[in-house]
Amino acid sequence: IGIPYSYISPLAYIRTNIEGTYNVLESSKNNNINQLIITSTSETYGTAESVPINEKHRLFAQSPYASTKIAADQLSLSYFSSFNLPVKIIRPFNTYGPRQSSRAIIPTIISQCLNNSNEINVGNLEPTRDFTFVNDICRGFIDVYNSEKCFGEIVNIGSGNEISVMNIINSISKILNIKKQIKTEDIRKRPKSSEVDRLVCDNNKIKKLTTWTPKVKFDDGLSQTIEWFKKN
Repeated sequence: IGIPYSYISPLAYIRTNIEGTYNVLESSKNNNINQLIITSTSETYGTAESVPINEKHRLFAQSPYASTKIAADQLSLSYFSSFNLPVKIIRPFNTYGPRQSSRAIIPTIISQCLNNSNEINVGNLEPTRDFTFVNDICRGFIDVYNSEKCFGEIVNIGSGNEISVMNIINSISKILNIKKQIKTEDIRKRPKSSEVDRLVCDNNKIKKLTTWTPKVKFDDGLSQTIEWFKKN
C-alpha cells in the first residue's frame, strides 16, 4: 500500500497489485464467488482537476503505485463485463485511526509529537487530503457489500473535507498542547511531478446507492487516534 517503495521497486507492485488481482479474479470466477470487492485508492485520480472528485474524474497515475491500482481496477471491470463476475470496486480516500501503520502521515506526526525531540520532520506541507476515520471507512465497505446496486460500479468513500499536512500538525499539536519546530526534509518528499497536490472526495454516489454517511468529525477521530498511540 505504500507509495514511496513503488519508486524503488515498481515490479513488486506489478506483481502484487496487477498479477495478484488477476489471481483473485480468476479464483473468484472459477469458484463461482457470489461477490468480490476490490479495494482501489483515491491515488488513481492524481491531483484533482476539479473538486470534489467524483467517480467520473479522469484517472492519472503520478506514481508506479497508482498505475498498478488503475490497471487492477480496469482488469476487474473487464471481468465484470466479460464473465459477469460480481465485482464491486471501492475507492477509499485517506484512512486514519487507531492501529494505523507508522508509515502513514498522521501516525508519523503523532509519534514525533510524543517523543523527546524538539522537531517534527515531514515532507511537503502543502498537499491536502480527504481524511476519513477508519470506523466510517469500514461502515462504507459493509454498506457497499450489502447493496445490490453496486455491482460493476466504482464507489468513492470519503468525508468530503480536505486538510493540509500543515493543518494536521497544528491540530495534533493543539490537542497535545505542545509546540515543536517543523522541519521539512527532501528525503520525505515525493518527486515533484509525482506529488498529488489535492484530493477531496465527492461521496454523493455512495450516499445514493447505500445508507452510508460519514459520522466521525476529523478532530474527534484525531483525538481517538492520539489516545490510542499514547497508550500503545
